[in-house]
Amino acid sequence: MAQPLSREALAQRIAREVNDGFCVNLGIGIPTLVANYISPQKNVMLQSENGLLGMGPFPRKENVDPDLINAGKQTITTVLGASFFSSADSFAMIRGGHVDLTVLGAMQVDETGSIANWMIPGKLVKGMGGAMDLVASAKRVIVAMQQLDNKGQSKLVKACTLPLTGKKCVHMIVTDMAVFDIGPEGFILKEWAPGFTADDIKKATAGHMTVASDAREMVI
Repeated sequence: MAQPLSREALAQRIAREVNDGFCVNLGIGIPTLVANYISPQKNVMLQSENGLLGMGPFPRKENVDPDLINAGKQTITTVLGASFFSSADSFAMIRGGHVDLTVLGAMQVDETGSIANWMIPGKLVKGMGGAMDLVASAKRVIVAMQQLDNKGQSKLVKACTLPLTGKKCVHMIVTDMAVFDIGPEGFILKEWAPGFTADDIKKATAGHMTVASDAREMVI
């Protein structure tokens, strides 16, 4: 039986979408792992909403600095040329369209590219954070998530039923089963994880899905 990708393998696949010269914002959860797989040959600056441009990989235990944290309060490292600034300046950078790529988790994405990733009604939440600003302003939005929820239901839906973070803003979705683009008619299957087939992915997708003419097995 085919096994979904691990969180690390999912992050490795997304790292291939990060181009040289990009300014990138990574959300909490799976997206933060992407930082560990960006090629050192690429000149990439990772941005954090709490006021940092130039995040590096997570530190080893002996190198932890409790004063260096990302927006998710995880300890981080910095790269040569990193800069620190206020949260207000950080959001001005985001809202000004200076972030080339943002990678976020999600609870639902629908076939129009709308995303719900900040709350489940009736549950306590800390707040939306910077997600609304990021999906509205980043030049490219990639969602990293599991294909199915804990009840085995598809998180790729016809229309989001949870409160929206943004409308028609997602460009690509990378799940633990497949890679999708968003097209005029819904989800476009571009790649499937090793061991799966296009039919497997269609069964795990609640929204309308078509298969790209050049669709292929995913290479990690």
